[in-house]
Amino acid sequence: MSADTETGPRRFFKAMLRGFRRRCPKCGRGPLFRGYLALHPTCGYCGAENGEIHTADVAPYFTILVVGHIVVPMLLFSEQTAAPPMWVQLTVWPGLALALTFWFLPRIKGCIMGLMWVLGMRGHEHQ
Repeated sequence: MSADTETGPRRFFKAMLRGFRRRCPKCGRGPLFRGYLALHPTCGYCGAENGEIHTADVAPYFTILVVGHIVVPMLLFSEQTAAPPMWVQLTVWPGLALALTFWFLPRIKGCIMGLMWVLGMRGHEHQ
């Protein structure tokens, strides 16, 4: 069963998972990005026009949300249990937040693009 004939939650999840893997939300084979966040205009395998999907600021917003929910509890736990010196806190946590942000941002953008693809949205519906 192809992605075009699937319905319901499975179709949403599958397209979002493909996007999270930085693959075309329609076929899952072609790369979604040609750079870090730059999109391929069309999929090289199925011809889906992924370059027309504009996520705007949704991906950075969710990236901040996810990274914050990972880093802040770890920071608070380490402060309560080990009370590391300030230089350790100022070295470890910003570095971890930056690394997680760089890792999650293209994946979350791909995930949102998968959701938008399933919903038929292009990101400029209300302009």
